[in-house]
Amino acid sequence: MAENKIPYKIYLSETEIPQNWYNVRADMKNKPAPLLNPGTHQPMTAEELEGVFCAELVQQELDNETAYIPIPQEIQDFYKMYRPAPLVRAYCLEEKLGTPAKIYYKFEGNNTSGSHKLNSAIAQAYYAKKQGLKGVTTETGAGQWGTALSMACSYFDLDCKVYMVKVSYEQKPFRREVMRVYGASVTPSPSDTTNVGRKILAEHPGTTGSLGCAISEAVEVAVSNPGYRYVLGSVLNQVLLHQSVIGLETKAALDKYGVKPDIIIGCAGGGSNLGGLISPFMGEKLRGEADYRIIAVEPASCPSFTRGVYAYDFCDTGMVCPPTVV
Repeated sequence: MAENKIPYKIYLSETEIPQNWYNVRADMKNKPAPLLNPGTHQPMTAEELEGVFCAELVQQELDNETAYIPIPQEIQDFYKMYRPAPLVRAYCLEEKLGTPAKIYYKFEGNNTSGSHKLNSAIAQAYYAKKQGLKGVTTETGAGQWGTALSMACSYFDLDCKVYMVKVSYEQKPFRREVMRVYGASVTPSPSDTTNVGRKILAEHPGTTGSLGCAISEAVEVAVSNPGYRYVLGSVLNQVLLHQSVIGLETKAALDKYGVKPDIIIGCAGGGSNLGGLISPFMGEKLRGEADYRIIAVEPASCPSFTRGVYAYDFCDTGMVCPPTVV
């Protein structure tokens, strides 16, 4: 298609929203390292994980073979409220840079929660409701994940308990109150509502909290209250699976105009944004169908890819979660 015919925004129709998530692990020769039991340090079984996570999500977490997993109709219907998200051609940026490169970006902020986190939050809330649970617990840092999960739980009439890093709780009152508007309870972490929170407060009275501490509190509440499970907004296989909808839409939009990207760039924190964007392209690369240069942009303050150590570690301060490779 002629260059001047490509619009500023490439939209797909509702009928073009992906009906399946793509599981890139199915095409990986070297599978991801398993979660470990924090007590025995052996790979965790589905039965062990179901004490923390929803049963269906555990199956998704452990599935290394199924390439495409159907998106339930209720989730597809929810997606239609803000998906498909536009793929935008950055004409003005290209001009300012004076570059021959053609730059596109995928905009995931056009939903009430304000970020891509909702793609997985609604899926995890759906499976919790389907299992007949009363509610879910989670942690949040700046508040994007907590906001998305609060919105998703409100949609399915689930109780939502959020442990928010204390410094963010104090610095971001609007984020915390949005969660409460959706019906979630929001507790600054560390708190005196859990054993691990009280222990951390006793050892570090002036602490402003951390994501690791908030995770420990959320997990403790989930496993000690019948009818609750813990949910997480990044890192896990199941989350990357749900976020593949970003990359699938991106590829479909580019294919619609005959555009084949050379370089795919994504920011990498916990990995859900990057993993979601690159999944279908990485699948083609792994299958030998195409080749792309994929660039992960990480924060200089926490360069886990370029300066990190590939090793098992706890993701939470209380060391109650399954150790995973970081």
